[in-house]
Amino acid sequence: MDKKNIIAIIPARGGSKGIPKKNIIDLGGYPLIAYSIAAAKMSKIISRVIVSTDSKEIAEIAKKYGAEVPFLRPQKLAGDNSPDVEFVQHALKWFKENENFQPEYLVHLRPTTPLRDPELIDQAIKKIIDSKKATSLRSAHELNESPHKFFEIKDGFFVGLFPEDQRSDYHNLPRQAFPKAYHPNGYVDVLKSESILKTGVLHGEKILPFVTPFIVELDAIEDLEYIKFDLSRGKYKIYDFLKNNYGKI
Repeated sequence: MDKKNIIAIIPARGGSKGIPKKNIIDLGGYPLIAYSIAAAKMSKIISRVIVSTDSKEIAEIAKKYGAEVPFLRPQKLAGDNSPDVEFVQHALKWFKENENFQPEYLVHLRPTTPLRDPELIDQAIKKIIDSKKATSLRSAHELNESPHKFFEIKDGFFVGLFPEDQRSDYHNLPRQAFPKAYHPNGYVDVLKSESILKTGVLHGEKILPFVTPFIVELDAIEDLEYIKFDLSRGKYKIYDFLKNNYGKI
């Protein structure tokens, strides 16, 4: 295993409509992004930690916690509707043009999922390295209910999401009547540079599953309160790492 070919990439836009300055909001005395940087630094496999941001403020904070910020992402790649593949392609292009280097694996860590176990990150990396066919690895947790039991609203009435299911009143069948379903989360995704450059898409056709415990991602201010509560009641190595190596905000 060549560690130099495995780098973490952490996206952190400056703009956020739901929670202002979300990526650097305070969580237990540290900016949110510090947790993802710390998780990558605690990995035994990741060689470099790169933050892709359009914000000089975030860049300085990221550097304080040990990340590299070798470039600023252009504003046009940091909008609300900018797809993730664009910031990854931008980073790969920068590496090629400035370091004549192409990492084999990119470990994609979203700041909005701060409470990770670094050992699980390493397990995910090892899993995709051992796979010959996978174009990427994506983390997810199991849903309590199948999407077959969900509804949308059409013309003022609930309608099942799977009209092709010919079973009568299928959405009221017991959950055992449906396959297990998984919700993608931001715990850890591992991307293959070669696949992205060849296809122009992030995950490709052969997405290796990596099932994690249930986690809450930070999308709304209510989520932050739950994450703070979880941090206060749990024993997180990542929090100890931050306390032992960095002063609080």
